[in-house]
Amino acid sequence: MNYLLPLFSVLIGYIIALFLKPENKTNHKLLLAFSGSFLLSLTMMHLLPDVYKNDNPNIGLFIMAGILFQIILEFFSKGAEHGHVHGHDKMEQMPWLLFISLCIHAFLEGFPVSHHHNLAVGIAIHHLPIAIILTTFFINSSLDKKAIFAFMITFAIMTPLGTILSNYLPVLNDYYTEITAVVIGILFHISSTIIFESSEGHKFNIAKVSMILIGIVLAYFI
Repeated sequence: MNYLLPLFSVLIGYIIALFLKPENKTNHKLLLAFSGSFLLSLTMMHLLPDVYKNDNPNIGLFIMAGILFQIILEFFSKGAEHGHVHGHDKMEQMPWLLFISLCIHAFLEGFPVSHHHNLAVGIAIHHLPIAIILTTFFINSSLDKKAIFAFMITFAIMTPLGTILSNYLPVLNDYYTEITAVVIGILFHISSTIIFESSEGHKFNIAKVSMILIGIVLAYFI
């Protein structure tokens, strides 16, 4: 059941943006800071020790490959994975590069959930503000409502799909450690970027630091 949490999280974020139309950027940034801290803490406390239990000497290389892969994805997504979307220009059609890169990102995030169910909570918390920000961005860009719905539904199912396939395809289980190491690199890059981008000018902010600490504490006790 846990693997459905990221799906529900995106749908809830979509509904919040559609009907409540939140515009407070400060609240967005605080929620992002919490989600980035929580996701990074889960990665450090649970995923990282797990992959290093194996005797694979190339784990670090796969982690770095994940970081590099995420940088390449962000070339097409423009950083939407960590809430970095701007502009209000009217969109005439679906932003396909953004759509494909986000779906690949979400799909890969689902792989470790089959072995670490608590990670689904972290990904769900990570996806909630992203879904709100993305939906708000698309609405402000006058993208067709049906296209927005299709985009968000597809994005929502990608993480559970990754979890299901990792459970039922033996070939993926054979390379679980390597795939998880790549996902760790992806999560490292995204979560750290969220934390550093969630304040203006990287200034000290007691509210932001408090949200980061709460994320760390919650991840420790999960």
